[in-house]
Amino acid sequence: MLSRKRKLFLYKLFSLFSVVRGYNILIIVIAQYLAAKYILAPKKGFMEIAFDGHLFALIFASAVAIAAGYIINNFYDAEKDLINRPKKSMLDRLVSQRTKIVTYFILNFISVIIASSVSFNAVIFFSVYIFGIWFYSHKMKKIPLLGNLTSAMLAITPFFAVFIYYRNLSSVIFVHATFLFLLILIREFIKDLENIKGDLAQNYKTIPIIYGEKVSKGFITLAAIIAISVTVFLISHYDTGYMRFYFYGSTTLLIISVIVLYKATSKSHYLLLHNILKFIIVAGVFSIPLLNIEAILNKITNVL
Repeated sequence: MLSRKRKLFLYKLFSLFSVVRGYNILIIVIAQYLAAKYILAPKKGFMEIAFDGHLFALIFASAVAIAAGYIINNFYDAEKDLINRPKKSMLDRLVSQRTKIVTYFILNFISVIIASSVSFNAVIFFSVYIFGIWFYSHKMKKIPLLGNLTSAMLAITPFFAVFIYYRNLSSVIFVHATFLFLLILIREFIKDLENIKGDLAQNYKTIPIIYGEKVSKGFITLAAIIAISVTVFLISHYDTGYMRFYFYGSTTLLIISVIVLYKATSKSHYLLLHNILKFIIVAGVFSIPLLNIEAILNKITNVL
């Protein structure tokens, strides 16, 4: 039997994990390694990439900086989340605001120190990234549209650390990044509709609050059309291997999402759309190996 003190410690640990959204960070780490292996450096062996110390440092620094970003975002959104996510908010409040701030500074310091083991440019990159997250949480997120665009851009920024490390900035990389950016942007627009009650109470100037839900749905539709156009361009101009089936599926889900969007009238409907977008993004991460599935199958065959 655990003592009451140990139980409280475990609850606080779980609360901190909830605040930093450890599950999201894990997905980002996996995505960075898969992108490194199958997009940025396909000729390198998996073990060579897995045991690359500098790559590990960059990905670890990214994970720590993202965790710090979630903490500062949670710090500023504490009152709003009480309205929008009361259950999660009560769990998050097991960790005091003071502890969150202290942890935030410690994590940012660790991120920069780890980056310094790679290069001075990496230190500059993560310092700017950390400042960008703080500035977004403190000021930018309350500005309609610009806040959404900034949030989506910050979400894909850690991948550019890996892109630059491999010095691979080919056009196909930017097309993939654009598709991911649009998916995240759509999710951000949907979150504004989902959280309209709390945003209104805390005087957040989001698109649905300033311009109305119809205009917000129009932005989502436009972003979805552009995302579908990007997938068509990607499939027709580049070799996407069996990952093309993921793009077919994601296009179908985006079309379904737009149809559901115009019938949506409650928070539960927007939550459903949010989860669909999250599924498309996570499925995309685990579909990356499909870009070169033949090589994987050949290796398995050789081993057998």
